[in-house]
Amino acid sequence: MISNLSYIHPLAKVAENVIVEPFAYIGANVEIGEGTWVGPHATILEGSYVGKNCKLFPGAVIGAIPQDLKFKGENSTLVIEDNVIVRECCTLNRGTEASMTTRIGKGTMLMAYVHVAHDCFIGSNCIIANNVNLAGHIEIGNQVIIGGMSAVHQFVKIGDHAMIGGGSLVRKDVPPYVKAAREPLSYVGVNSVGLRRRGFTIEQVNHIQDIYRILFVKGNNVKKAIETIDATIHESAEKAFIMQFLMQADRGLMKGFRQ
Repeated sequence: MISNLSYIHPLAKVAENVIVEPFAYIGANVEIGEGTWVGPHATILEGSYVGKNCKLFPGAVIGAIPQDLKFKGENSTLVIEDNVIVRECCTLNRGTEASMTTRIGKGTMLMAYVHVAHDCFIGSNCIIANNVNLAGHIEIGNQVIIGGMSAVHQFVKIGDHAMIGGGSLVRKDVPPYVKAAREPLSYVGVNSVGLRRRGFTIEQVNHIQDIYRILFVKGNNVKKAIETIDATIHESAEKAFIMQFLMQADRGLMKGFRQ
């Protein structure tokens, strides 16, 4: 059902069973997949691709141009995959020439007033809570939770299954499977509850904890920690995934455990 009080540009492609509520705006070269709901006063601007069964709540602004003075009008995109929820007044910006896109993965929920800047890549099944602000070029893995009122610095990477406490200032990379909180942002343990809910065994969780004790608890620098982990921890998919992240942590890692 498409309300007569909404505006849809003739060059937009909207699936037949999409619901568009009154006063929504859908611009040119927008694509919206089957089963998606576009709430009243939601705005979807040129270059936006919205998947199936998404929910876009009132006041959301999808696909605005980047807030980047280097942006020169390039034909970039904003991609929202299937089953994504975008709550009230979120602002999601298109990419720049750096990557030409911003992407929100399947099943992710962005709560009210979240800002996602240009060239961000958010994985699947994430929860980004109210008033979180993501600067440009951020990479967030799958099944990440970021607490409300947090701010993430540009170019930061956050690994899969990480959980970040509310009100955090995230200036450094956060590796997978961990909980992070305090100021400055620090390791506060492995996200064991979240991992068990997602099917990780006790043995896998303990194995991950052994790795992070070496990295964050025993006072090693990162180079020494990586050498020790490589030499003393048995091989596993979790170890390989963590080690790959550590080798690509261009901004450096958050701090280790502090009493």
